[in-house]
Amino acid sequence: MGFFSMLDEEAYPEFRLFMTLSHQDSIRLFRNSAPYINAHRGKTFVIMFGGEAALDENFPKLIQDIALLHSLGIRIIITHGARPQIDERIRLRQSQGNFVDGVRLTDKETLECVKDAAGSLRSQIEALLTMGLPNSPMHGASIRVCSGNMVIARPIGVKNGIDFEHTGIVRRIDVAGIEDQLDDGSIVLLSPMGYSATGEVFNLSHEDVATQAAIALNADKLITLSEYDAFYCNNKTLRTIELNSFEQLLEEQEVEAEATCLSAMMNAVKAGIERTHCVSYKNDGDLLKELFTRDGAGTLLMTAQYEKLRSATIEDVGGILKLIRPLEQSGVLLQRSRERLENDIGQFTVLERDGMIIACAALEMYEDGFGELYCVATHRDYRGKNRGERLLEATKEKALAHGLKSLFVMTTVTAHWFLEQGFEQRDLDLLPTTKKEQINYSRNSKVFVLSLTD
Repeated sequence: MGFFSMLDEEAYPEFRLFMTLSHQDSIRLFRNSAPYINAHRGKTFVIMFGGEAALDENFPKLIQDIALLHSLGIRIIITHGARPQIDERIRLRQSQGNFVDGVRLTDKETLECVKDAAGSLRSQIEALLTMGLPNSPMHGASIRVCSGNMVIARPIGVKNGIDFEHTGIVRRIDVAGIEDQLDDGSIVLLSPMGYSATGEVFNLSHEDVATQAAIALNADKLITLSEYDAFYCNNKTLRTIELNSFEQLLEEQEVEAEATCLSAMMNAVKAGIERTHCVSYKNDGDLLKELFTRDGAGTLLMTAQYEKLRSATIEDVGGILKLIRPLEQSGVLLQRSRERLENDIGQFTVLERDGMIIACAALEMYEDGFGELYCVATHRDYRGKNRGERLLEATKEKALAHGLKSLFVMTTVTAHWFLEQGFEQRDLDLLPTTKKEQINYSRNSKVFVLSLTD
């Protein structure tokens, strides 16, 4: 009996959709996730969520997805908040919660509520990570969860005449202690509490704990779980954005996002964490979709280009062939053998998205200062967003660096795009002699030329 046929469909209705997929669809789904499984194995992820996530009906499945990440070889640190749980305990004690600028004032009575709420939520998370019933995705898994005094804190102190008492901030993270637990195969669970050398306990912001843990451990990712699906601007989803562009956007327009997630992600990226994510804790499977599919499910805030423009290497031959084959078969591009592509690979510039070649262009140099722009192709799922223009600009820079004066292109179906980029239609007679000797005149291609000296 197959694994998926053993699952309880009532307990896990999302697998009904998987069961409706064809055999080939299931295989393709699994194969497409393989590069991400390999890329994430051995990496360190800090996953942050507030106490609100624990109240959501999707929370048990979310924890199971985190356990699945652990089973795939990812080193996991979970940091959780407990604000609504603390508020509930304060209400039951008929006490009054006090905040200043969004920060809780933690007196002795409130501190007892904090310890009660954080301890209870920690136990709930540990219990969910331990679950391994036959009808659960983690059946047969044995997961160890480690928590303890790995966050060293100090008091906020007195600000503007107000004593915050037992409210603290992170002083340092016990990196060695956490690394030991991760190396031992445990998931590390950090609650919103810190401890001092004087034996005191402090109420901390889970955002502060998550950010400082990610920075101290030099984590590969900080993943924030939010009530929002992603970040939004003008009702448009921000899927992938660099920090500089995002800061400019914040100055010019209003961004809709959960404040703690936005703040944690920005602080982490500024401190050198290359990739941070915001994903919904409400939508079943969004965490896995964000990490194991090319286009994700939330928002990725990063330091460097997500789509990398670079010179091609011999390892890119397979990806380029896969990209251009449909265009060759339809007659848009000339047929090129693998051997020819391998010989010419140094002429190619590629646009890479998460390990996949999604666009390419090549430059061949001729006499009299001419260069041919050829094999310009973009994957059908990624056309638009100025990808072609980026490749053209990179090719122009390359041509200028080699002292070329003009670029020409021969095309049968994309004339309008080249005209929009400043090319002008010319006669075949203008082309260099070497090129004219290679032309397949039966294709009846049109020639367009761009001057690089104007």
